Order: sequence, then structure tokens, then C-alpha cells
Amino acid sequence: MPAESYQTLTTPVEAEFRDRGSRFLGFAFPVRTVAEAKQTLAEKRKEHPKAVHHCLAYRIGDDFRASDDGEPSGSAGRPMLGAIDSARLDYTAAIVVRYFGGTLLGVPGLIHAYRTAVADALAKGEPTTRWMETSYEIVCDYGLVSEVLRVLRMQGATMLQQEMQLFCTLVAGIRPSLEPAFLAAMAELPSATVKKI
Repeated sequence: MPAESYQTLTTPVEAEFRDRGSRFLGFAFPVRTVAEAKQTLAEKRKEHPKAVHHCLAYRIGDDFRASDDGEPSGSAGRPMLGAIDSARLDYTAAIVVRYFGGTLLGVPGLIHAYRTAVADALAKGEPTTRWMETSYEIVCDYGLVSEVLRVLRMQGATMLQQEMQLFCTLVAGIRPSLEPAFLAAMAELPSATVKKI
């Protein structure tokens, strides 16, 4: 049976590593989706427009990426991903922003700098256990919301989004082992529509 839980960071963390004038700002943070990782990268690019490189690495289940953003191939993203994997974290991303100091570090120096910036940030973090979840969208009329919320509470669902109007839309995460019971309970509420997203 596949694992239903994973370790990630409780909150975002950061650290700085310096080598021969270059500054490597390491940011590590929990993510649920690739879109979140890319959004944070876009924010760091805006915050640090004068930096020469903005490298990204993430592991989200079986999906992973290691971007060198113009550094020599394999000198930035892979060491960053290696730091995430060494910490045994999942659903975790890291960004390293580099300000060039005027001295070339060579590939071994870059590998060390990028890995260290991420490892130092991760060392400041506190890991937490989270459950693997499948997202479901539930649409119902306002009068049924309390019943839907009761079912979600009983199934240990994570509320991801709520929009309360005449028709209410809720998005919730359900652990895979609890999906059959959740779907059976929702089937007893005939005016609610449930869709896996």
C-alpha cells in the first residue's frame, strides 16, 4: 500500500551563504503544487531583480525539477534537489538567488554553494507530517452547507477553499484510504455534487 503521509516544512525558511564575494540566498518552503513553486519563483525574481541567477528545485511526489537558470549544467538545480532529498522532504521547493561577486567559482564551487544555501535553510526549518490527499470540489445550495461540513469534519478532510453564496463551492482534500467512506456519505446528500479535481 502506498504511503499516505509525507514530511515537509512547517513554514518557509531562508539562509545566506557567501563565497568569494558572491551571495547565495537560499529559500526553502512547503508547496502543494508546481504552480505554487513557480509563483514563488516569480515573486523572488521581482524581489531580487539585480541578481544574476534565480535557481529552482522542487520535489512534489513523483514530480521534480532542478533548474540551473544559466549556471553551468548540473551545478545549481541538482545540488539543491539533492539537499531536499537528503532532508527526506517531499512537497518542498527551494530557490537560490545568486548575486555575482566578480570571481568565478568553478563548477565544484557552485555545487557546494547552491547545496549549502539550501541545506542551511532546511536546517533552520521544522519538519511536519502531512497527509497525501485527493482534492474534491463539492457544490451545494446554502441550506446544505452545514451537513457537507459535518461530513468533511468526520472524514478528517482538509478545507482548501470555500465560496459561500446562493450555491456554495467547497474544495477539500481527502486521504485516499478515506475516499470510499467520504463518497458514500456524500451520496446520501443528493443535492450536493462532488467532483474529483
